[in-house]
Amino acid sequence: MTDLTASSAQPADVVPTRSRFPVHIAVFLAPAVAIYTLFSIYPLVDTIRLSLYAGDETGALSFTGLQNFHTLLTDPNWSSRFWNAFTNNLIFFAIHMVVQNGIGLGLAMLLSLPRLTGGSLYRTLIFLPTMLSVVIIGFIWQLILNPLWGIAPSLLKAVGLGSLFGPWLGQESTALLTVSLISVWQFVGIPMMLIYAALLNIPDDLLDAATVDGAGPFSVFWFVRLPLILPTLGVVSILTFVANFNAFDLIYAIKGALAGPNFSTDILGTFFYRTFFGFQLQVGSPTMGAAVATAMLIIILVGVLIYLFGVQRRLQRHTF
Repeated sequence: MTDLTASSAQPADVVPTRSRFPVHIAVFLAPAVAIYTLFSIYPLVDTIRLSLYAGDETGALSFTGLQNFHTLLTDPNWSSRFWNAFTNNLIFFAIHMVVQNGIGLGLAMLLSLPRLTGGSLYRTLIFLPTMLSVVIIGFIWQLILNPLWGIAPSLLKAVGLGSLFGPWLGQESTALLTVSLISVWQFVGIPMMLIYAALLNIPDDLLDAATVDGAGPFSVFWFVRLPLILPTLGVVSILTFVANFNAFDLIYAIKGALAGPNFSTDILGTFFYRTFFGFQLQVGSPTMGAAVATAMLIIILVGVLIYLFGVQRRLQRHTF
């Protein structure tokens, strides 16, 4: 009895032992954190800081607060170019959302068919342009669409559609659409692969049960496949948004820093380049360029937050 009492007694004062800090984890994380801080966090913070200053001819900086943003949004010399670039960026993004992601979804559905032969070859060919340099892509498409020696006029004439060809890259009404479709052709492999991977993760039992219950191909897609890949479609959408509002290289490779003709292909990336570094007779302004970059950051953050706290929650509650 005494032994039981002694064994069941608990010590009166128990000093909690503190878990030791995992030093080995910190050692392994330190290089990555240092590199990320040096090349990402510090430039970001310094860009925001620089946007609050104004510089003179000597390079001296003076604190002006939000004056650069006021100038960017209200001064006619700046606001017209900014809103033109922002509008073009919205169109650029909308084309990618509808055309690129729509084609990517369709290709992923076709490539996920169980009886398809040569699926690996098709996936490789579709994804191949994504791995090519943007400079190469721009140069190739400039040659293809050239009205004088390009192959596009000859191909359209061969199929009886020669009258439809025009200098698409040289017309204000078609230049942005043409560049957007070139970008769609290059990067359609990314949404295709992401959606394809999501489709492969759908259990076959669900598809077989829906087929046994008499559901047709469209019903299986709408009521079974689509609800299960909605999270992936959301990720694809937000990646498309961020990538397109950070875009610069393809338009610069095809149309140059002026994003012609008459700024019809100008987006925020090319507008930032001209503002920060200058071009031809235009003198660059690092402080105004930092303001443009900060505005781009705010636009992207607002879009991401709208998706996270608005669209994503609705997708999680959505029922078909």
